[in-house]
Amino acid sequence: MGIVAGLDSSPDFTRIVVCDTDTGAVLRQGYAPHPVETPEDGGTARASGAERGGGRPSDIDPQAWLLSLGEAAGGGLLEGVQAIGVSAQANALVPLDTQGATVRPALVGGDKRAQVAAADLIDALGGRQAWAEAVGCVPQAAQPVTKLRWLAKTEPDNALRTTVLMQAHDWLVWQLLGRPVRRTTDRGGASGTGYWSAATGTYRGDLVELALGHQAMVPEVIGPSDAAGTTPEGLLISAGTGETMAAALGLGIGLGDAVVSLGASGSVMAVHPEALVDSSGMITSLADATGMHLPVVTTLNAVRTLRGTAELLGLPDLESLSDLAMKSTPGSHGLVLLPYLEGERTPNLPHTAGTLAGLRRESMKPEHLARAAFEGMLCGLADALDVLRGRGVEVRRIFLLGAAAELPAVQAAAPSLFGAQVVVPQPADYAAIGAARQAAWSLGVSQGTLDPRTPPPWQGAAAQVLEPGEELAVGQAVRQQYVSVREQTHPGAFRP
Repeated sequence: MGIVAGLDSSPDFTRIVVCDTDTGAVLRQGYAPHPVETPEDGGTARASGAERGGGRPSDIDPQAWLLSLGEAAGGGLLEGVQAIGVSAQANALVPLDTQGATVRPALVGGDKRAQVAAADLIDALGGRQAWAEAVGCVPQAAQPVTKLRWLAKTEPDNALRTTVLMQAHDWLVWQLLGRPVRRTTDRGGASGTGYWSAATGTYRGDLVELALGHQAMVPEVIGPSDAAGTTPEGLLISAGTGETMAAALGLGIGLGDAVVSLGASGSVMAVHPEALVDSSGMITSLADATGMHLPVVTTLNAVRTLRGTAELLGLPDLESLSDLAMKSTPGSHGLVLLPYLEGERTPNLPHTAGTLAGLRRESMKPEHLARAAFEGMLCGLADALDVLRGRGVEVRRIFLLGAAAELPAVQAAAPSLFGAQVVVPQPADYAAIGAARQAAWSLGVSQGTLDPRTPPPWQGAAAQVLEPGEELAVGQAVRQQYVSVREQTHPGAFRP
């Protein structure tokens, strides 16, 4: 038996799990919030995501990640650990100069300042299809390539000083190894940059230049089971990866599995053996942390649909909305909610609004509207699943993630609307567990005990399993009514 650690540096905190290399059992855990600077005293203070503005754009000094890591690992947490894996927030851009110093704070999160830059890049390369064919995705405000364009346009002096590009997990691995000359990343993290193609496995330096105005050095992409290096103390550091890829590895998903994530917005990803090129731009073609691919489809409206409905009905929380919805029946007495409350990305309707159809005297009751909100949110995600299915992605089992996945109204409707078995994993630090699993894989390969093509066979996540059962026909009828309303209000929305 060996011991490895996985650390996940999220936007607001660092979590560390120490695991048994053979079984994946979590032996110890550590946690620390990220320190943030406060303008009043120039020092550091603790802040939650809500206090920092949640999903708003942020500039973060990467040293905060190291401070949080050190605090989370305190008290001898890493004693006996032989290898460490690193997972970190996606889309964080860390621009460095020739000496390896940060040119400016890291650009993190879904940075709305870069929306114009995204549109500029799309036009500069010749449209959405050109980007999809080049790197498997269309520029979005959150992506590093778009943040580079923003940097070049708004901070040209900083852009000129930028000679090395890293993401959060790249930078943390580099720091743990003592800032060696060799800088590395993994294919999962690289696939989210907007300047690396999952289909070809190569960087597009011309796209870096298009965005930044000049060439810059990028980390070497190493294999899923490769080690990034070894610390002077002999501690092996694995390749590291992004949070999405680490969570997929921690959950243990494989071919035939999809993950539906319920945040304010929603996302659907599935394991697939090859990269997908989608001319419509609805599919973002990412690589995973095992050598496979993770095509992703995103919706703008998921839990925000539920929160908006709860506010409209004067309910204090989503639990109350769920309780109310359970008093209605499948189909919501004819009410259909198209939940395009902030426009929509799948289908691509950025300037549209939501639609409530089927209003009749008998359907105008709070419980029916509550049920329609849940069904509308899940039908929107079922649309995203169909985008993947339409491209040949097999979906037999769906993992449902997010706090809203625990709501009875979600669990009652999801299996029949999705038309598949739904798995609701018990809450756990799956990104950190995935990072630990990667560390165990790399350690085993270095010791000659594991196949470099196959991660260690850790036990999958403990979960509640929900089957469509006799409700399948009813759910599919509800879904068809939703599709009918969508086609009436937005005809041809899913056509290329």
